[in-house]
Amino acid sequence: MISVENLRVEFGGFTLFDDVSFVVNKKDRIALVGKNGAGKSTMLKILAGLQSPTGGIVSIPKGTTIGYLPQQMQLKDERTVREEAEQAFEHIHEMEREIERLNNELAERTDYESETYNGIIEKVAHLSEQFQMAGGNNYHAELERTLLGLGFKREDFDRQTNEFSGGWRMRIELAKLLLRRPDVLLLDEPTNHLDIESIQWLENFIQTRANAVILVSHDRAFIDNTTSRTIEIELGHIYDYKVKYSEYVVLRKERREQQLRAYENQQKKLADTEAFIERFRYKATKSTQVQSRIKQLEKIDRIEVDEVDTAMLSLKFPPAPHCGQYPVIAEEVAKRYGDHLVFEHVNFSVKRGEKVAFVGKNGEGKSTLVKCIMGEIPFDGSLKLAQGVRIGYFAQNQAQLLDDNLTVFDTIDYVAKGDIRTKIRDILGAFMFGGEASDKKVRVLSGGERSRLAMIRLLLEPVNLLILDEPTNHLDMRSKDVLKNALKEFDGTAIIVSHDRDFLDGLVEKVYEFGNGRVVEHLGGIYDFLEKKKMDNLHELESNVHAPDEPVAMEQPTENKLSYEARKEQNKAIRKLERAIADTEKKIESLEERIAAVEQQLATPEGASDVSLYANYSDLKKELSDMMDLWTEQTAELESLQK
Repeated sequence: MISVENLRVEFGGFTLFDDVSFVVNKKDRIALVGKNGAGKSTMLKILAGLQSPTGGIVSIPKGTTIGYLPQQMQLKDERTVREEAEQAFEHIHEMEREIERLNNELAERTDYESETYNGIIEKVAHLSEQFQMAGGNNYHAELERTLLGLGFKREDFDRQTNEFSGGWRMRIELAKLLLRRPDVLLLDEPTNHLDIESIQWLENFIQTRANAVILVSHDRAFIDNTTSRTIEIELGHIYDYKVKYSEYVVLRKERREQQLRAYENQQKKLADTEAFIERFRYKATKSTQVQSRIKQLEKIDRIEVDEVDTAMLSLKFPPAPHCGQYPVIAEEVAKRYGDHLVFEHVNFSVKRGEKVAFVGKNGEGKSTLVKCIMGEIPFDGSLKLAQGVRIGYFAQNQAQLLDDNLTVFDTIDYVAKGDIRTKIRDILGAFMFGGEASDKKVRVLSGGERSRLAMIRLLLEPVNLLILDEPTNHLDMRSKDVLKNALKEFDGTAIIVSHDRDFLDGLVEKVYEFGNGRVVEHLGGIYDFLEKKKMDNLHELESNVHAPDEPVAMEQPTENKLSYEARKEQNKAIRKLERAIADTEKKIESLEERIAAVEQQLATPEGASDVSLYANYSDLKKELSDMMDLWTEQTAELESLQK
């Protein structure tokens, strides 16, 4: 579908890509990986046609549609959420307007026998066929389904877009992109502004309904669930792995070891050759051999090894100063903005040394409660901080608050106090700002590099309570691993607001869920919480399908253990679902056959002129889309029952 040949990109003498070639096929699911600054976002911009390479060819077949979601974009404020999302169907609206204009023209004309009049009729018929095929009569349901899946409520549809935060507005742009159903979907960090439920919905969409996808993401669980091919960018070259990310990590380690061995062997040979040249450079009897060795050195293709990979990436927070047994105690905390209730009756305590997670849909109050703890905003109720608590705070917008005119080193040196100034270089090296990178201006840093720099601020003085609000946004895999390991070893308390399941896994032992104006405590890790949520939703579903006069068992099953009756009911539900899924799959197969038959008819001259065929084709496509949605829901429910 897309062919990239001998791609080269240079910036002011620096080569970002050199002789890069690969092909994107229909239905490919590609994860684009590499360290921050390697050129992932640049590659997406080139594929989207927003940036031209220095050399090489990017071939895209005529008629191929490409949808691109950048990390940041300028959004307009003139429309409601529904109106903005409907921009995805602008081509349908244009056809509607043109059909209406032509019909009005026909109503005004009286030259019924003229060629012009007949030409307008033919044009209206042609446009109507196109309108039907584009789904002009049924796009509203698709729009609502997509907005709901991305976390919007129906009452949000008619709200102005300027009433929403930047994260929610990025969701609107993502909805527009998904609704256009492009042939190639380019996503740059799509999960940064999504909550866990919306990420799971997007995963399902990509798996079942998207065409070719190329995405950049630092959410390991997300790319593992959505991609089957991994392209790594390293030192201006690419390495194409036809496997998902978790398998790529293993293969990459093997390739890395081979690369290091080859590098070490080459370095030894180079050293021997250079020693020979230096030894016999001025001996006339060896001049021919010396010149031969010099030519050999010039011809050798030098093996490069990414210095980041060879560095010992380690980070350790300073020892946490002593503080009280419970650094944070909340009692009947509530927050309102006018008539809008964010949360109320919040009661919890965080024990010294605990690592806890704040999770929930965006807009449910996670960052708001953090601000309450920080004392940045007023609230009702009581929030007590233990004596001796010293807070280290990382906010979502921390990276944007950096001074663009300072260098990386000056940024840290400016805020560092006391003996810590002697360790600035070591700290910068731990977060991959070693050597010349420390002299870069902040304005030339990528989003991930800026986030890493902002994170370093936390290391400048000892704290005993870390509050991290979305710390992994824009951090690459290696930086996330470094931070996660450092947090595991941190002997203080940590409150982490995050939607990154892989980052939270094995790190937190307690989860606080935000939703419907409440904060609910869940003991256990993030995947324990997600499993419990699925069971809760299932119980909710089961209680809704029972008739009011039917008795419903109230006993809660113990972990990994169900009563005989519960197990019997569960097996019955599983069998019923399996039959339903089998029926749905048969219907999908039948619909696909019918659609293929209609497509064959449309390919003939007779079929192309048959208006009813286009209407039939459109109806079949809609029916197939609905069946695929039903199959997705059924299989998700079956998976929940079987766990």
